Amino acid sequence: MIVVGGVIGAGIFLNPRIVAERTGSGEGVLIAWSVGAVLALIGALCYAELGARRPQAGGAYVYLREAYGPMIAFVYGWIMLVVNYSGSEAAVSVTFATYFCSAFALPESLVQPLAIGAIVLLTGISYFGIKAGAMLQNALTMLKLLAVVALVVTGVFIAAPHAPAVASAPSAPISIWNFGAILMPVLFAYGGWAYVNNIAGEIREPQRNLPRALVLGMLLVAACYLLANIAYLHALGHAGLATSMAPAAEIMRSAFGETGGRAISLGIAISTFGFCNISIIGAARVFQVMGEEGLFFRAAGHINPRYRSPDVALAALSGWAIVLALSGTYGQLLNYSTVGDWLGYAAAVATLFYYRRVHADEAVVFRMKGFPVLPLIFIVAVLSVVASNIVSNPTDAGMGLLIALLGLPVYWFWSRSSRAAARS
Repeated sequence: MIVVGGVIGAGIFLNPRIVAERTGSGEGVLIAWSVGAVLALIGALCYAELGARRPQAGGAYVYLREAYGPMIAFVYGWIMLVVNYSGSEAAVSVTFATYFCSAFALPESLVQPLAIGAIVLLTGISYFGIKAGAMLQNALTMLKLLAVVALVVTGVFIAAPHAPAVASAPSAPISIWNFGAILMPVLFAYGGWAYVNNIAGEIREPQRNLPRALVLGMLLVAACYLLANIAYLHALGHAGLATSMAPAAEIMRSAFGETGGRAISLGIAISTFGFCNISIIGAARVFQVMGEEGLFFRAAGHINPRYRSPDVALAALSGWAIVLALSGTYGQLLNYSTVGDWLGYAAAVATLFYYRRVHADEAVVFRMKGFPVLPLIFIVAVLSVVASNIVSNPTDAGMGLLIALLGLPVYWFWSRSSRAAARS
């Protein structure tokens, strides 16, 4: 449930339009989402072995620290804190509030208060420990899967199919030069499986259950995404999908009128609410480990003695997310961080080569098949997509690099303070 909930957010309801805009046909759309599914599954398999090797809280931060040293690990955690986790929490909470207001015909003036209220509520639930958050997540994930099923059934079997005479939207055919731009919104929608590794220390029998969760969860996500795109193309056609700002709402509204539009808005609100919950649960564990090791505020390493939750890290993360939600800058921050996010995935996957070489004799419950070919395919593919986007959008990539570089003096400050505290 955590894997599915961490991946399925608003992306499958919004990003298919962008992908259709950048492809020349419905077949191109399905190829892009299929390639994204394969890459995401390879990444999840790599994370499954990493989680089985190091079944403890912190996820990629732990792998990067062991393989590359504390500086690289800190820069990763810095980007996650300042931009990725906090920015996604802010952005998705606003998306939740927007669709919630649409579902119940509430005024737009309530979007920001509802977004902040959602962050506060979910943080409060997580304060009472992983069990409370997991119970909520199970319910939310089931509801979001029902929303996807309703969309697929409606698009394929109920909504009137698009007229065959409608021509495809004018668009360049897929080539090696534009495939990176096509894949970026796909990969963005498929990202999020790593959240479950962040809480590996709180999973029962993590060496067995973490790989199972990652593989089965990503297979279910891939099935949902491919079926949803088939529904979009069946009901709207390629041209219709490429021009629709809200394809899911358009399909449901065409079949059931305004009631259908409001129903899918509620489904998207539930889906994004569940993603916010996962973001809070998973991200706080990274900063708790960093604080515990002296590379973040020491107080952030505190564990609540009663509920075993990282209470200070939860408050710090959500407090910064609220600031971003109030400032309205989270959308731009997410643009800056998308490149860094997938570079983080690639760097974590690359640590498999370190573990296979340095810890070759280590007993591991799960070893991914296809090593080293599959990890190399993942790393090369991600680097190719990132390079394509750096060329097409150097400003955002440059800002992402600047944010990462700003982490270096912060690392120097905290590591120096940590050494001084140890000496005293």
